[in-house]
Amino acid sequence: MIRWFQFGAFCPVFRMHGFRDKKDRPVSPPVTMDGFCYSGGANELWSYGEEAYSIMEHYVMIRERLRPYISRQFRIASEKGIPVMKPLFFDFQEEICYEIFDQYLFGPDIMVCPVYENGMRERRVYLPAGESWIDAATGKEYGGGDWITVEAPLDKIPLFLRKGTNLKPEIFN
Repeated sequence: MIRWFQFGAFCPVFRMHGFRDKKDRPVSPPVTMDGFCYSGGANELWSYGEEAYSIMEHYVMIRERLRPYISRQFRIASEKGIPVMKPLFFDFQEEICYEIFDQYLFGPDIMVCPVYENGMRERRVYLPAGESWIDAATGKEYGGGDWITVEAPLDKIPLFLRKGTNLKPEIFN
């Protein structure tokens, strides 16, 4: 749940719902097109224990601090058709960027590297060439055009900022 929540914080629409707990679904659901209108699962951050609450609250606060950035990206999407969430190859035409399916850009300045395997606490990340990248968790700068392995404890989703952005690593910590 925590990893999905971290991913969701860097998607255009950030909300929590879904079919997580089928035992609570009504036996006779209200009349809907698909027969289901209840999520069957808790949607409150505090419903998943103290550790999860603390981590999810942190990502809600990041999302709030990013509100002006996200609003700008929605405006650009509306005016120019540039998606808010895009694959690496949208901005970087290196061959490798066409093959990477598990990293993406959130707007032009944030590269998101979701953690999607249970128990995973580090992950390999490609930093596209032609730019320098700043690890949002550590502030460490990396040159582009190379693979690195970064730590990914449960409370962190690897995020990299394009050097030169107005976004500061403090927003994410």
